[in-house]
Amino acid sequence: MTGAVSSDRRRFLAAGAAVLGAASSAQLWLPGTARAAATALPDGVFSLGVASGDPLPDGVVIWTRLAPDPLAGGGMPDATVPVQWEVAEDERFRKVARRGTALARPMYGHSVHVDVRGLRAGRTYWYRFRTAGQLSRTGRTRTAPARTSSGNGLRVALASCQNWQQGYFTPYADMLAQDPDVVVFVGDYIYESAPSATAVRRHEGTGEPYSLTQYRNRYAQYRSDPDLAEMHASAPFVVTFDDHEVDNDFAGEIPQDPDKQPHDPFVDRLTAAYQAYYEHMPVRATAVPNGPHMQMYRRLAFGRLVRLNVLDTRQFRSDQATSQAGAQDPGLTMLGAWQKRWLLDGLHRSSARWNLIASQIMMAETDLQIGEGKLWFYDAWDGYQAERNALLEEFKSVRNPVVLSGDRHLTMISDLKEDYAKPDSAVVGAEFVGTSISSNGDQDHAAFHKEWDPRMPDNPHWKLIDAHRGYHLFDVHRDRIDAQVRVVDSVLKPTSTPSTLARLRVDAGRPGVRLV
Repeated sequence: MTGAVSSDRRRFLAAGAAVLGAASSAQLWLPGTARAAATALPDGVFSLGVASGDPLPDGVVIWTRLAPDPLAGGGMPDATVPVQWEVAEDERFRKVARRGTALARPMYGHSVHVDVRGLRAGRTYWYRFRTAGQLSRTGRTRTAPARTSSGNGLRVALASCQNWQQGYFTPYADMLAQDPDVVVFVGDYIYESAPSATAVRRHEGTGEPYSLTQYRNRYAQYRSDPDLAEMHASAPFVVTFDDHEVDNDFAGEIPQDPDKQPHDPFVDRLTAAYQAYYEHMPVRATAVPNGPHMQMYRRLAFGRLVRLNVLDTRQFRSDQATSQAGAQDPGLTMLGAWQKRWLLDGLHRSSARWNLIASQIMMAETDLQIGEGKLWFYDAWDGYQAERNALLEEFKSVRNPVVLSGDRHLTMISDLKEDYAKPDSAVVGAEFVGTSISSNGDQDHAAFHKEWDPRMPDNPHWKLIDAHRGYHLFDVHRDRIDAQVRVVDSVLKPTSTPSTLARLRVDAGRPGVRLV
């Protein structure tokens, strides 16, 4: 990266160090020596539960946020609160691996992000927090395999798009039963829409969030979903954001509706949204926002089996095109120059068996025009075709690239082609566009297929399309990836019945995906 980017990174790390305090140094927490906070705290400080994320071979981030009154800004006093934490090798904490104290600061919403190190690779751990005589629930997490490990397999769940107002988050109940090693969440963790009187569950507040307190309240409401809370407490998440964490279809510092949101107020909104995102996600100090900027693209390794490249397709992109000619403008960028170089360098230098790319939006072409001609979604990679096509050209020299995407509120599983303008061009990879957790609610499947099936001949690279709610589950082995499309019968009630809609496979050394 350039010197400027490195300078930003130093600021992120410095800010993160202030948040973490001495957490990652694992100060001893000996029995009987824990001290309550100097300021008396209300009951229920751990109302938002616990979470973990970004696993490494020797560590993982564990998270909580003190919020006794979560839908009213948090309800904490304006004071820094010491929070003790423990990580153990057993659920009853008889064999504690690491202990320490972190500081929950008002400036970060009393959130706690502990970057725990010194753990053993490929192991399950349990963790908890304590302050002022109150004890959090116990969370379970898992470290990544050793860097030299070829691995006995990795189970990955792909999730995205959970709209509180359009349904319950019941797919997580099934995901919990499937026990993934890691959950990859590719965006739209919250929705910024105003409350609706006809919603399945009504958003808190009186309108869209703009201030930090309003975004905190919206995240707190989403964190109260019991199925989401259970999943966070049971497996590490690797997260990135898309648009609804801020504003629908925003690009860089450009809102969806510039006439209604002038630049400076929108930058203030970005600043608030990014800080609230950081405060509620189990991410490292590198993600501490710097005003309206946040470092989110990063890379995680799971032994020699998987390298996961997590993209940021919002902060650095050009404004969306408004025409087919505009979508083919070589000057448009989705990733920005530095992120693109970072991605390509990482892909080409990777020694992993599988190179996974977490992209918030769909990379394969979606031609909406039935018959002659093309019609594209300009907010997806179709709107940035020159950069997308150049990236797919590079995939030809990358070992086993597989893209994991979200955004579309439907399952769309495709071959990635070198050039979608040439139907006989080479297949260079596979893409799984995961359906939504709840966004769009329960759809009319007959109507969906009546609308979308006629487009299949114009999109021969599509292998499966569907409109059920759910998630995708991947069992990654050295010679193949076995994928399941897991769906539920409804998200309009608090419980649902899950099933496997389809099974697919990606074979190592053979680009593309096939139905099993």
